[in-house]
Amino acid sequence: MLQIQENVSLKNFNTFGIDANAKYFAEISREDELVELFADEQWKQMPRLILGGGSNMLMVADFDGLVVRLNIRGIEHHINHDEVHVEAGAGEVWNDLVNYSVNHGFAGMENLSLIPGSVGASPIQNIGAYGVELKDVFESCRAFEIATSTFRTFTNAECKFGYRESVFKSELAGQYIIVSVKYKLSAIPQLNLKYGAIEEELQNRGITQPTIKDVSQVVSYIRVSKLPDPSTIGNAGSFFKNPVIPIEQFTALQQKYPTVVNYPTSDGNIKLAAGWLIEQCGWKGKTVGQTGTWKNQALVLVNHGNATGKEVYTLSSQIIDSVYTKFGVILQREVNVIG
Repeated sequence: MLQIQENVSLKNFNTFGIDANAKYFAEISREDELVELFADEQWKQMPRLILGGGSNMLMVADFDGLVVRLNIRGIEHHINHDEVHVEAGAGEVWNDLVNYSVNHGFAGMENLSLIPGSVGASPIQNIGAYGVELKDVFESCRAFEIATSTFRTFTNAECKFGYRESVFKSELAGQYIIVSVKYKLSAIPQLNLKYGAIEEELQNRGITQPTIKDVSQVVSYIRVSKLPDPSTIGNAGSFFKNPVIPIEQFTALQQKYPTVVNYPTSDGNIKLAAGWLIEQCGWKGKTVGQTGTWKNQALVLVNHGNATGKEVYTLSSQIIDSVYTKFGVILQREVNVIG
């Protein structure tokens, strides 16, 4: 019988370590438990929060509703010539799936190593790092429709992926719960080494013909050197999206700031490095009360101990204001603000 708990602290369920309570809390380990849960009409009508690894959220208040924690596990794969289809339960830790794929020689996920969070959250956010996005390896996902208590499969096209965006964050927000995801990988690696410091670190290690395991290890090393471990200091990884601006705006900006870090996009716009913008405004490593920015990466906001979600949110607003004042660029939060 599915258990519904009351007044549960979410401090251990969000990587920021924010102490906020859920009025009701249910942990789901099987698909049929979702059917059982939402057979009761009261849970359909109540505000709800679907929780995976809790790595991309900021709790700014207690949650006066139902928190559903997805813990559906399992990873399996099927090989068809050079194509590899890997399917994982929504509750699997994302990096465990990456390690599974890399250790089996399945290429495509290696640049996404060490991203915090769960498998179920990966398509919602269209996670990405070092020149690769989830949409590049995504095949389909199976999702539970709350209103009808039925399951549906979404294809890559139906997910309408954008930069840190998907249909699950826009027109279908709050309507579906992802229970498993299928990825399309390859037995023949096509390495992406151009983004960030991957090539430089491979050279430092004397690696001239890298494998996917080499790339995964280098990406992990770079991430650890820049980003704090949530088990030692609360954080949600990158707090802001890298802003994308028109080429005309970028040209004017570059004339004033020649060293502005930038990456061209496929649609002719320019993506700026949010961390660079924030650092230029003097925020890197700054402490404000119980919160602040990480010493090695200004893009990451941290909880130095007992920060509230509201304190972190206030700091993020101050950073947004200062970047806009200096550069005329509007930063958007990448994390989901809850409450």
